Amino acid sequence: MFAPFWNGSRRNPRGVVFPFLAFIAGTALSPGEAASVRVHDVMLPEGEFGEVLVRVGEGRRVPVSPDIVGVLRRWIDEADLEFEDLLFPAERGRPLASSEYKRAWRQARQAVLSPGEVQAGLGEQVSSLRDSCLDRWLEAGVPAWGVAEWGGVSASWVAVRYPHRFRLEDVEIDWDHLEEILRLPDIPKR
Repeated sequence: MFAPFWNGSRRNPRGVVFPFLAFIAGTALSPGEAASVRVHDVMLPEGEFGEVLVRVGEGRRVPVSPDIVGVLRRWIDEADLEFEDLLFPAERGRPLASSEYKRAWRQARQAVLSPGEVQAGLGEQVSSLRDSCLDRWLEAGVPAWGVAEWGGVSASWVAVRYPHRFRLEDVEIDWDHLEEILRLPDIPKR
């Protein structure tokens, strides 16, 4: 979907857009957080889960899937990035401008969505990638508190934002155990 933007190097910052968007989609970082990550903030073991240290706010560690690790390893190599460099630099090492990735996002939406989906606003914001990742983590069974920690939000925010992941009918309740733990103690008669 973003292949035209892959041909990047320090001299052609447009190549930064695909790995940048893939990184957001796989780590649920906000675009601002992703733009501030430096090469030394990521641990990228080949073929395994990696990790990114998000230094914005209180700081947190977020897992990076093996697929995204591969994208990032390739990007770092092709862009000839150094340890202290921004992971997604624009020209002359400056931070990536939102106008750059938003333009690519609009083009990608136009290319893959039907006109009705575009008009309805499906995936209108780049942050839709973040939302999708948070939802996939919940779907995969990561506890809400874990998703909240990785996403840099509160567990209550996760519950309000993704109520479809917390339906009672999706939970198997052990009614006998529930009755047992809620049973009142024997109360002496007066």
